[in-house]
Amino acid sequence: MAVPLTAVRGATLLPVTCSAAKNHSRQQQPQQQLQVAPWEQPSTVPSLRAATVATMTAALPLLVLPPDALAAGGEFGILEGRSVALLHPLVMGGLFAYTLWAGYLGWQWRRVRTIQDEINELKKQLKPAAAPAAVGAGDSASPPPPPAAKSPVEIKINELTEERKKLLKGSFRDRHFNAGSILLGLGVAESVGGALNTWFRTGKLFPGPHLFAGAAITVLWAAAAALVPAMQKGDETARSLHIALNAINVLLFIWQIPTGLEIVGKVFEFTTWP
Repeated sequence: MAVPLTAVRGATLLPVTCSAAKNHSRQQQPQQQLQVAPWEQPSTVPSLRAATVATMTAALPLLVLPPDALAAGGEFGILEGRSVALLHPLVMGGLFAYTLWAGYLGWQWRRVRTIQDEINELKKQLKPAAAPAAVGAGDSASPPPPPAAKSPVEIKINELTEERKKLLKGSFRDRHFNAGSILLGLGVAESVGGALNTWFRTGKLFPGPHLFAGAAITVLWAAAAALVPAMQKGDETARSLHIALNAINVLLFIWQIPTGLEIVGKVFEFTTWP
């Protein structure tokens, strides 16, 4: 059945406003955002770029400077030159002479201690002097008997006593202690400095007789110095070991000289002034 026209005219039409359209667009907006790729979002792109830049910056030194070239090629300037390279042999040559001087001072101080032991042993060999005879009342005008001649033992005691007095005036104990302290400090510093200088010039160390002998000399210096507290307490074993270690040190020093001269020749061959 047809609807009367009057009913259609009387029906109220709902107005369509802009707010409805806005609500419809808001409901569709989340669906559109879900379709955006993760790498296209504004918050993700800067973080990826920052991470890439940081990684390339950290890896750049490893790509540009290989490990073998880190210590050679002019990066350290004058430290790679001939002047600094020649300091090590010059200082070590002076330390070798100073080692012999320190050994002489130590031997003289040992002589001060041992000479007193010799004097004490010689005194035990002396015979007690005979008691003088009693002088009577009528013998007061007679001259006294001449003094007895000194025995060879007494003469030796007098000689050793005078020698010990002269040695004490030399202050060999303090001089030997000071020389040993200087030798220990300067020697260890220059041993490390020589190895560093080789690394500055070549970028590596060269295991061989010169390096191993130098390391042994440095260890012997430290070991000999470590015995000083026991020596000051009168430990004869420590004193003998101190002398033995320093004697080995001198022998290693002498044995190391030819290899050191070979290295000096290479310094003149492969380096330039300064």
